Amino acid sequence: MADRSSATVRAMAGDWVLAALGSSAVSSITASSAADWGRMAALFSRQAKGDGGGTGSSGAAAGFAILANAAVTCTNGTITGDVGTFQATPTGSVTRTSCPIAGTVHVGDRVATQAYNAFLAKYDAVATAACDAVLTGTLAGRNLAPGVYCFDAAATLTGVLTLTGPSNASWTFKIGTLGTGALTGTNFSVVLAGGAQACNVTWWVSQAATLTDSDLKGSILAGAAITLTRGTFNGNAWSKADVTVTGTAVTGC
Repeated sequence: MADRSSATVRAMAGDWVLAALGSSAVSSITASSAADWGRMAALFSRQAKGDGGGTGSSGAAAGFAILANAAVTCTNGTITGDVGTFQATPTGSVTRTSCPIAGTVHVGDRVATQAYNAFLAKYDAVATAACDAVLTGTLAGRNLAPGVYCFDAAATLTGVLTLTGPSNASWTFKIGTLGTGALTGTNFSVVLAGGAQACNVTWWVSQAATLTDSDLKGSILAGAAITLTRGTFNGNAWSKADVTVTGTAVTGC
């Protein structure tokens, strides 16, 4: 089995892959067959085009930093972007305490209803995306290229995750692909490198998402409640249930 030269790797996967791996690592990369490299190149090409991730093509939901079914509660936080609920008053509500919103609040109006339905369509579409790799563990210290990454069940994350790729690449993380699974992040940070953009990262969650003292990059599409406590959040928080923000600076896509 012959080693692949850096020139070959560059030709097959692109210069940005070298940035992700480091030039010293490229010389030691081997593949079991030419077909393996063909599949790898196809994956890099597909993800570099932005296929399979991000919150693009979300239609009427674009511009909504927070979307919930019934209730949004924000205390001592900030939200940049629109906020909406599918349910109208009295069931639907947006409650703020020391929480400025740089955007428009929609409670069960036509705009919010269309946005929420667009979110549901996006949620269902991402659910069908094929997994490129199955992950386990906290993701601390990992550096991931663009792709669709799946957790079979719950994901409990901490430490620093680095996402390396060009500005048009996308990452999709699916939690609970076997039917159930919540996302829990504590002191969890996402670092973007190589031009990667937060709005091209999607966190699809079968059940609830809870982030505490974290710096998350990417939008959450959750099947249950989203709870953000302190820290920062760069992305959209869209939930089939409620969204609670406490002391978190939220900047939507």
